[in-house]
Amino acid sequence: MSTERPDNDVTGPRRRRTPLAVASVAAAVLLAGAGGAYWASTASGGGGADGAAAATKPAPLLALDAPADSPGGTSSASDSPPAGIAPGEPDPSGPPVIYRAAGELPDGPDEAAVHQAKGTVASADVARLAKALGIPGTPRTEGTSWVVGDDDGPGALLKVAKQAPGTWTFSRTTPSEPCEPGKMCANDTAEPGGGPVSEKAAKAAAAPVLKAAGQDDAALNAGQLLGDVRVVNADPEVDGLPTYGWSTGIQVGPDGEVTGGSGHLKALEKGATYPAVGADEALKQLNEASRARGDGGRDIGGCATPVPLEGEPKPPTDPQCVPSNGKRAPVVQTVEDAVFGLALHYVDGRQTLVPSWLFTVRQAPGGPENTVTQVAVDPEFIETPDVPTTPSGDRKVTSYGADGRTLEVTFWGGVCSTYTASAEESAGQVRITVTEKPQEGKKACIMIAKELTRTVTLEKPLGDRTVIDAASGAAVPRG
Repeated sequence: MSTERPDNDVTGPRRRRTPLAVASVAAAVLLAGAGGAYWASTASGGGGADGAAAATKPAPLLALDAPADSPGGTSSASDSPPAGIAPGEPDPSGPPVIYRAAGELPDGPDEAAVHQAKGTVASADVARLAKALGIPGTPRTEGTSWVVGDDDGPGALLKVAKQAPGTWTFSRTTPSEPCEPGKMCANDTAEPGGGPVSEKAAKAAAAPVLKAAGQDDAALNAGQLLGDVRVVNADPEVDGLPTYGWSTGIQVGPDGEVTGGSGHLKALEKGATYPAVGADEALKQLNEASRARGDGGRDIGGCATPVPLEGEPKPPTDPQCVPSNGKRAPVVQTVEDAVFGLALHYVDGRQTLVPSWLFTVRQAPGGPENTVTQVAVDPEFIETPDVPTTPSGDRKVTSYGADGRTLEVTFWGGVCSTYTASAEESAGQVRITVTEKPQEGKKACIMIAKELTRTVTLEKPLGDRTVIDAASGAAVPRG
């Protein structure tokens, strides 16, 4: 009998499920999905007449958008990806990674649902958050966003996208009013010497804001520091399942004042239910995707290394080196924990929490931990995304915001060109084209790129239609 083990198998003797984290198995419910017909109410299995009816109406295909340089868009990794890489998505410029479990992996639930925030954010919800942040004034409309505060100079500013999921950002560029003598103020929590406040004080300062944002019961982590600013990260649970990529971050300054933050204001709603795969199968898919990106599992050649003297150990191979055959040796990371949860993905261009396995991985003993996620939906229910092509002359749209018939699109462009945006509408989608026209008389131009926006007026309100970037053919995420 062969003793060779698959990539997702354990090293050493097999054991029962107790050592590796048993998944949170709350039989049915998970997070958010995309729009349109995708939201048909379904269930897998079940007994009686209701179960039989559900079995005849399978869940619609899950139209996951493919992340850049990631075939299929079903895997994701890394707690702190480089700029431009989606949360949890591996860096395509790095060497391929092979994940091996340190113990037996859990099975998880048989099925789970997706969730998504839908609709628009009400002015009253924005006012509640502004009050918790200490910003006076009434929410006003600016483009596709609600705005409270001073957006033309120093001060405090809250900006909330009207369209779900109601992404909000807050910044304070001037200190709050001085504390009156004898009065208990926020800056009374400041640590001696002007350093960051304690984790306890930071959580206390963030509590009113998290409550106003609907995240007062989220799991908190206040260990992150940005200089003398402490960040409180709140990761909510949905139906008892942990989430990844849906954090609310609150920045607390050394005086105990909330100086910045971001998150989502619109509540999540349950979508369709899908059959789920176990952690073993998910890990196998993760390794297959890693090999497809880097082709790291086959025909690994050697890299140039110093020749050791007699009796000296051979120096380790640099994982970043590229052999003569152009294929980099894979980096092996150990999976130390596996929990069934929900991770952020884009489905038809919309931010969606999708049933996923959350793997805790470590590259070397004693090294830092990272979270690697893999979609847990049965592959038969995942729609394979088209590979986009980009014709020359048009700019790729990176995000959009919508308010009725007004569509605000964002893209990167140069400072020496003019840009126009146009829309081609159909019943199910809106295709956006951003056209670049160099300014006349500009023979030489400084090569500076900046993020730009253009507004398009639609014939009908966007509603549940998907926004498509005509340059790439891909769905555009809400910004």
